Amino acid sequence: MSENKEKILAISDLDITFKTTAGPVHAIRGINIDLYKGETVAIVGESGSGKSVTMKAAMGILASNAEVNGGKIEFSYHHADGTPKTVDILQKDKKWIRRHINGKRIAMVFQDPMTSLDPTMTIGKQIMEGMIWHFKTPKKEAWDRAVHLLEEVGITDAEKRMKNYPHQLSGGMRQRVVIAIALACNPDLLICDEPTTALDVTIQAKIIELIRKVQRERGISVIYITHDLGVVAKVADYVNVMYAGKIVEKGKINEIFYDPRHPYTWGLLSAMPDLDTDDDRLYTIPGSPPNLLREKPGDAFAPRNQYALEIDDKLEPPMFRITDTHYVATWLLDPRAPKVEMPEELRVRIERMKKEAEEYED
Repeated sequence: MSENKEKILAISDLDITFKTTAGPVHAIRGINIDLYKGETVAIVGESGSGKSVTMKAAMGILASNAEVNGGKIEFSYHHADGTPKTVDILQKDKKWIRRHINGKRIAMVFQDPMTSLDPTMTIGKQIMEGMIWHFKTPKKEAWDRAVHLLEEVGITDAEKRMKNYPHQLSGGMRQRVVIAIALACNPDLLICDEPTTALDVTIQAKIIELIRKVQRERGISVIYITHDLGVVAKVADYVNVMYAGKIVEKGKINEIFYDPRHPYTWGLLSAMPDLDTDDDRLYTIPGSPPNLLREKPGDAFAPRNQYALEIDDKLEPPMFRITDTHYVATWLLDPRAPKVEMPEELRVRIERMKKEAEEYED
């Protein structure tokens, strides 16, 4: 897949349960994700599908009621002298992770900038904090670097802004500051958890473009967590579609957008707003995500799947291989299953998307 590329993150068979007052919630069920240097991987799915929990596990910031039942999260990086090192984050304690990983080598941009920023500290102090703590950077040097970072993320009058407090900035500017904080220690991996949800559409596009620009210039790897396939189309190399704590389809961006095979992926693509359609209805996937307190046998998506087979209520589908990079977990791909095509409206839409992409490239 990426033979000559350096793998920086390998999540294998990750399985997590949360203890709650109502009972155990089996939130993550056998997740496998690989990420290579300089690549962008998107994790897509409805709220509650386990996207953020997976990445919080990779950051070592799981809630105290989380119990890891199995799996590995191997993160590879280089020491200052260039020697390579690979660690299983699940085997490390919180103190070690805070010292060597959080902010320094893996940084996260959260959904709402106001929950990430300290309202009692100036913007400048918050950007400098990580550099001083991780690298013992002298204050003057940290200040100059923080000003440069604010300029890099597109904030004008950076010197003045350093003395501002978060409430004095707009939502878009606050999110830029959060990105500057994330970049302060030159991380190898940037995790973006719905980084544009709280912003209006014009600012969303600017933040996405900013993250892409930073990635190009610094050669870092990025993981996007989102439910918005429109964002995914602009940024990702590979896509993992998650449902009820499992990856149900994974592949290169073109495989997911132009040749989706899982009924859930069909539903997500159909639910994207489309200005060119004659249909005045907005498609929604029927039903609701499952309650993970009550696990059912078989395929978790079966109750919402109009193409569900009898076996879907009994056995969980394995991952069927379409190509070397494209895998799908649905019994519809079993050679014995009846042949089911994607909905006609979606097929027409994909043809139109392909055409638009070709015109754009020309």
